[in-house]
Amino acid sequence: MDRKLHEYCGLVGIYGHPEAANLAYLGLYALQHRGQESAGIVSQHKGTLQVEKGMGRVADVFSEERLQRLPGKLAIGHVRYSTAGDSDVKEIHPLVVRYSEGEMAVAHNGNLVNAEQIRDQLVEDGSIFQSTTDSEVIVHLISRSRENTFVDRIIDSLNKIKGAYSLLFLKDKKLIAVRDPYGFRPLSLGVIGESTYVVVSETCVLDLIEARFIREIEPGEMLIISESDLISQKPFIPKPKRFCVFEYIYFARPDSILNGKNVHNVRKEFGRQLARETKIEADLVIAVPASGTSAALGYAEESKLPFDLGLIRNRYVGRTFIEPKQSIRHFGVKVKLNAIQDVLRDKRVVVIDDSIVRATTSRKIVKMIRDIGAKEIHMRIASPPVMWPCFYGIDTPTRKELVASTHSLEEIRHYVTSDTLGYLSIPGMNKAVGSDGDDICHACFTGDYPVDFPTEKVTQLRLFDQFR
Repeated sequence: MDRKLHEYCGLVGIYGHPEAANLAYLGLYALQHRGQESAGIVSQHKGTLQVEKGMGRVADVFSEERLQRLPGKLAIGHVRYSTAGDSDVKEIHPLVVRYSEGEMAVAHNGNLVNAEQIRDQLVEDGSIFQSTTDSEVIVHLISRSRENTFVDRIIDSLNKIKGAYSLLFLKDKKLIAVRDPYGFRPLSLGVIGESTYVVVSETCVLDLIEARFIREIEPGEMLIISESDLISQKPFIPKPKRFCVFEYIYFARPDSILNGKNVHNVRKEFGRQLARETKIEADLVIAVPASGTSAALGYAEESKLPFDLGLIRNRYVGRTFIEPKQSIRHFGVKVKLNAIQDVLRDKRVVVIDDSIVRATTSRKIVKMIRDIGAKEIHMRIASPPVMWPCFYGIDTPTRKELVASTHSLEEIRHYVTSDTLGYLSIPGMNKAVGSDGDDICHACFTGDYPVDFPTEKVTQLRLFDQFR
């Protein structure tokens, strides 16, 4: 099983550029880390929506020929890793539908906690669903709304749903961006020149396409971009901000800016704080690449230890590969990572990773480092223990699969086989982010869920606690 958590997806919207689809394509390249399962782009030309999408990474899905079939000055794009819904062509975003008021396209980042309840009611009332993605629930609610304008239909529909969403809509020569009132998932606005607006999940896209950052779209805000104007509304009941802290820990690219903070610098501060809390005598610090690198640099600086490259990542490994029939010990990890013997032999090594989910990969990494002759191995994790599943747009294992929810620190250390193991504390994490913890979502560490979810999920969690 994969050792990492996965984000739902990444969004890019382009308004007012003659090569809108090409810019969206470049934007999806910059957001590829947010989803490698599928990619899609929808453009609008002469009032008609054109769509190209497919399974696989951006480079696999889009050719020059396919991009030429996406004319127009408006486009929205999406990369996806499924958390809700199946892995299938029908699930690929953006979704394009025709209903009584014409055509619309929608792309969604996040997860709706009451989607199943609404879907069941809609099906009972006669609605027919083409996919299992919870985003289609939004489409059905919009098509059934009694409001007069498309904007009012969106507002009416989103008032019925609960959960995390950053959304892009394309309809009637308008690009509409919406962020949920809690602000779980990131969304930013930029501009190219004076009139081409860009809406993206991360600011690294703006750097690639040479767009100027304007600002982050605020929680609960709706932006309506048209030929005549850019209108901002806040039509939803305000909620306390709960930005997903895992964006800083793992999901976002290090060169992106979130809430006015560079992700790389926040991760370095995670490492510094981790060193203050778990410092140990050692010879060098190494990172589990690439997500542990920034924190490892911070740890090394704070602890006054040298940083070195002890693990090398094979950057060309895809999501699947053919395993040889003759068993190779730890094959799944060794094909992705290799330890440098001359750097690690006879050394006391601090190994920095961003998180531990099931601990199976951490165990293999420690064994690989020990096999080449490291004297001591000290695992340090630049986040608190992941103990609770996420219902807001992260692909999280069930609680019983999260090693920290079922095992003590010493039990995890013993399983991983490291000499010592230390996690960043929750107060330390908050301090590194520059927060008191009240404006970020840390439910995966604390079980404190900002948005209530359906009764059956509560029951599952309580049953697990009862019988663990």
